[in-house]
Formats: sequence, structure tokens, C-alpha cells
Amino acid sequence: MANRMDFFNVYIMGSVQMLFGFYFFARFLHKKVRFYFYFLFTICGIAVIHFVPSGSIAGFGAYVLLLTAIGVLICVSDWKTAVLYAALVVEIMQLCYGIVNSLLSIFYPLMSSFDQIVIGILFMLSGELASLLLTGFCCHMVYRYFSHYETIEKQYMFLVFIPLLMIFIMGEYINSFIYGMVVTDSRVTLYTNHYQMLVMQLLGMASVFCILFAYKKLLQNFRLSTELSLLEQQEHSLSQYVEEARTHYEKTKSFRHDIKNHIMVVKKLLQKGKTQQALDYIGDMEGVAEELSFPCNTNNPVVDILAGNKLGIANSMGIDVYCSLVLPCLCGLRDMDVCIILSNALDNAIHACNNMEQSAEKYIHVTGRIQGDFLFIEIENSYQGGGLVQKGTGLSNIKAVTEKYHGAMSVKTQGTVFVLNVLLIIPQPPESILRKVG
Repeated sequence: MANRMDFFNVYIMGSVQMLFGFYFFARFLHKKVRFYFYFLFTICGIAVIHFVPSGSIAGFGAYVLLLTAIGVLICVSDWKTAVLYAALVVEIMQLCYGIVNSLLSIFYPLMSSFDQIVIGILFMLSGELASLLLTGFCCHMVYRYFSHYETIEKQYMFLVFIPLLMIFIMGEYINSFIYGMVVTDSRVTLYTNHYQMLVMQLLGMASVFCILFAYKKLLQNFRLSTELSLLEQQEHSLSQYVEEARTHYEKTKSFRHDIKNHIMVVKKLLQKGKTQQALDYIGDMEGVAEELSFPCNTNNPVVDILAGNKLGIANSMGIDVYCSLVLPCLCGLRDMDVCIILSNALDNAIHACNNMEQSAEKYIHVTGRIQGDFLFIEIENSYQGGGLVQKGTGLSNIKAVTEKYHGAMSVKTQGTVFVLNVLLIIPQPPESILRKVG
């Protein structure tokens, strides 16, 4: 009977626990694993249980290595991510088993008046079930709140792995010190405080979640600091476009102020019959007017400067450019937000065209239209094609602006054509501005 119970407890329930851990390990990696891989993992797990004592540092390392190998070879995951989540799953399983074991040790003496064989079987089954439920709950909490941050900064993952390893080693040392002392002398009584063990196991589990929470906040701070630095650089560049637009406006205003004098000069020259001098004077005026005109007339001088600058760079690189974009007047769209969309989109388009072969056709087309309370912007450009489009910081910034105006962003690729579509809901301007214009 005892041998059967040991076999059931070690191999059957041990395999179930390992499969349970493997299921959450695959979820942490965001991978779907086929059924026959679970069968393969069960065979490997039984081998680990048979040759390596469970609940020891060697068992911990063997199970972590087994999960890591499965994560790298079958789930095709990064090895750092696989090591981290393998250690995390095993640590949670060990702590949950320790918590349940301490609770059962507390309640078991209260059942001394009942049949010990029946109580032993019930406690074993209830303990295994409780361990699985507690492990599932803790792994679900990790998956829900912490498993989506591993792709940000993989080099910082060992900030989590090392404390987890330390918690496990300390737990094993305490267990071996308390439970591993076998006393054969009847004159010595060994007393184990299961309440203290329960508190230590609970503190260990709380420490795991505190480490994950600190790691999550650390990665968020790294990401936010990087995005803030990039946005500060963009804001500095866009502020230069604003200053250029203001200077351009002042020159245009001065030219409009002097236009009457220019007309009078041309009129006098024609009256005196000096036709050639009048034509030369008009030619000079055309040069000044050409300098003051915008390559892109979007109805917004700041955006005109930015788009003209970016498309001018593209044109100098041999890229065919076209711009047909009209922005609404007197609306709640901030110039800076529109410039963030166009600057990031045009930078990506120029970069994509520049990476193409010299003989390939290169172009960038910017179009936009207003339809009711919606503004549609489309940037189409040629690109190398055949590869996946990585959503970097540029597209992330564009998406952030679209979400600010409750809009949407979409990316389409077909052959050697890349299309970025942006939809913005145009906010209504404040009434004070409307009254001032009216």
C-alpha cells in the first residue's frame, strides 16, 4: 500500500504538477504548444523525477533546464526569456507546495482521533489539489499583470532571476535545516514550528510578486525615459519649423506691404517706355515670390515648412514626391501633433526609399482630405518589400497622437508599396476663437 501511494504521489501527481507548470510556462512565452509536445514533456519529466530528487536544488536546476530547452527548441523563444520564466514557474510551484504543506502540517495533528490511513489519503489528495489550484492562481496573476514586459529590456531580466534563485536557495536551506535533521536519540525531541514555516513561505511568495512589480516599474521607467528623450528631440526639431514658419510669415507680410510700391514702379517704367527694365523688375519680383511660396500648401504654415523641408530632402535624393494635403482651419488640432505624424511618417518613408536599390522606382505621396468631422491622411511610399514591418518608435508616436484624437492608424503593404493611413476626429475650436474670428 505504501509503495503504491509513493508511486502515485511521486510519479502520477508529480507529472501532473510538471505538466501544469509547463502549461503556464508556454502561456508566459505567448506560445501555443501542440498536444504531442506535452506528451514528450511528460516523458522527460518522469525521467527527471526518477533520477533527480524533487524539492532539491538539483531538482530545481533540472526542471529549469528542461523547461528552458523546451522553450528554446519547441517554443522558439529567446533563451533569456525562457530561463527567466522557467525559474519563475518552478519557484512559484515550490512556494505553493510549501504553503500547502505547512497548512496540512498544522491541521494534521487535529485529526489524530480518525483513521490515520484514510486521513493520510485525504490529506495527500487535498494537498495535491490545493497546490495545483494555488499554483494556477499565482501563475494566472503573473501572466495577467507581468508577462507582457519581457520584450522591452531583456538585458535586465537577470535582475529578476537572481533574487528568485536566492529565495529558492534560502527556502531549501531552511527546509533542510528544519526537516532534514533526523534525531535517533529518544531523549531528544525535535520540535518544528509549522506556523513559522507557513509565514516564511508566504513571505517568499510575496517577495516574488514584489520583485516582479519592481521589475515591471523599472522597465516602464526605462521605456518612458527613452520615449521622453525622443519626444524632446522631436519637439526641439518641430520648434525650429515653427520659428521658420514665423520668419516666413513675416517676410510674406513685408512683401504684401510693399506690393503696391512694386506695382507703382512697374507702372512708371511702362509709362516711360522702358519695357525691358519693367520685365526685369517683374522677374526679380517672381524670384522673391518663389522664395516665399511653400512647396506644399496645406493651409497651415508650420506644416508647410515641415513637409516642404522633408519632401525637399527626399527630392534631392532622387525620390519622386507629391503632396496634396489640406488641413482644416480653426480647429482643435495642435500644430505640434500634426507635425509629429508627418515628420515620423516622412522620415520612415525616406528611410525606406533610401534602402531600396538604385535602379528601383522611389516615390513618396502625401494626400489628405476632410470629410465632415474627420481628417484622413495617407502617406504612400515605395519600399524594399518582402519583409515584416517593425512598429518602432516612429509609428508608436503616430499611434499615440491618433489615440489622443480618438482616431485610428493602419499600415498596409502590398508588393513594394507601403501605405500608412491616419484618421483623426477634428475637435471643435473654443468658442472664444470663433467669436474673435467672427
